[in-house]
Amino acid sequence: MGIFALIMSSISVSAQVGATYDWRDSSLIPANRMPQHNEFLNNQYNFPAKPRNQWEVGIKGGLVGIAGDVPSVMPTFGFGAHVRKAFGYVFSMRVEYMHGTAKGLSWSGAENYMHNTAWINNGYLPAVRDANGLLTPAQDKIFYNYKASLNDLGIQGIVNLNNIRFHKAKNSVSIYGFGGVGITWYKTKVNALDGSGNKYDFSGIAGGSYSDRKDTKKALKDLMDDSYETDAESYGNTRMKLFGETARPSGTIGVGLAFKLSKRINLALEDRQTFIKDDLIDGQQWQEHPMGDPVLTSNFDSYNYLTIGLNFNLGGKSVEPLWWLNPLDYAYSELNAPKHMKLPKPVLDDADGDGVTDQFDNEPNTPAGCPVDSHGVSRDTDGDGVPDCKDKELITPTQCQPVDADGVGKCPDPECCKNMVSGPVNNCQIGDLPSVSFAGKSVKLSKDAEGVLATVADKMRNNPNCKVVVQGYAGPSKSEQQLSWDRVNTVINYLVEKQGISSDRLIFKYGETGGDPNTIDLRAAQGDEGPNTVPAPHPNLRKSK
Repeated sequence: MGIFALIMSSISVSAQVGATYDWRDSSLIPANRMPQHNEFLNNQYNFPAKPRNQWEVGIKGGLVGIAGDVPSVMPTFGFGAHVRKAFGYVFSMRVEYMHGTAKGLSWSGAENYMHNTAWINNGYLPAVRDANGLLTPAQDKIFYNYKASLNDLGIQGIVNLNNIRFHKAKNSVSIYGFGGVGITWYKTKVNALDGSGNKYDFSGIAGGSYSDRKDTKKALKDLMDDSYETDAESYGNTRMKLFGETARPSGTIGVGLAFKLSKRINLALEDRQTFIKDDLIDGQQWQEHPMGDPVLTSNFDSYNYLTIGLNFNLGGKSVEPLWWLNPLDYAYSELNAPKHMKLPKPVLDDADGDGVTDQFDNEPNTPAGCPVDSHGVSRDTDGDGVPDCKDKELITPTQCQPVDADGVGKCPDPECCKNMVSGPVNNCQIGDLPSVSFAGKSVKLSKDAEGVLATVADKMRNNPNCKVVVQGYAGPSKSEQQLSWDRVNTVINYLVEKQGISSDRLIFKYGETGGDPNTIDLRAAQGDEGPNTVPAPHPNLRKSK
């Protein structure tokens, strides 16, 4: 349960760990890959350079067992250590050393070993000799056993099976398989003699029955000590030696499962099987035959390590070992939030080519060459209904409107003018207009004020002969005069820019006395004259909001 809790906590902790690395950090790139990195940053090469990644150093311990001619006795233990380095996101290699002690004991007694005296005389079965090297009586029974000290040094290739993921950025568990070659050296002993140097007397132990194996093992355990004082059968000097022990080339295959505890530490479970061309790791190459001489087996021995270990990532200015990273993470991150891709400039449709994109164009079919306002509507300076680009009389007086198709008005005959009373004739029927209010010292129109001005604009469009006076009030101070100017300017700009009213139809008046400074009055011009723009009286006191 403790191991299970550790694994579960490792998964929850690793979920907080970042999924990838900053590909813009040049300190993570080794010198030999910097040219590729620079080309990538300059969009001259599609693939980022592989970053420098950390080494893994691991320690482990667990169970070891030999698959041979004598059944193994469990548990027996081993330990090991390794150094691992990634060469890509899938493939890595490691150098590993393992040591273990394995034991075996047969519950089936052996009696036919005496049938071949040449075999005994050649020393193939040391368990049948006493402390003086003399043969024991032929009728004696023995039980094969051994204790083997195993050492293994090898190099292995590891293939990661699950870090290329399409629906998740990172791994908290790594599944991998591995295989490799190495060298195994071993020394095997047999427990043949008791504490007095005499051969064990097994005559009271029946053995031979699988169903009675538990009772047989118990009886053997009560009878035998743990001395393992006798060298098991070996190949003598016909095999290579290492540290005085028999050495043989070996091959290893295995699988592993690693759980990330942090960016630096992970917990690994592994099972590996090692094969060597040797039949004497368990000290026995003969098996009992019920009808005669022992049989020389043709199956070579192998051994297994089942381990749990802790692995540590070492290295500065490096990313995690690549088998923990998802190589697709960079590509998916760029698709979601581009930081490196060269994106084309957005092209917004403008069907009539007037410079105002279609989604903001209130006149989508403006004739070519016609100047427009910010809403894409053809400019009509004199408000006679003929756009400036077609108007042959750009400024037609109000009294000369309506106009013909060329924008030319028909003014009253001179005779009529003689009969006109002094002063301008006012044909404006626009009626009373509402006022606009501002709050505090603000010069910004409220939503209600914009609605009021939209109503004024509709009335002006329905009464093209009318001009409107925009009048503000103020006291004698400079700040009050400037505030009155700003508010009048805001109202006129809104009518011109947002409602499309010609500026020539508006008269700019500010700083008047006798009115509310927070109110801008709008009224039909009754003989009033004046400009539609006036310079700011005190520009340094202007307000923007």
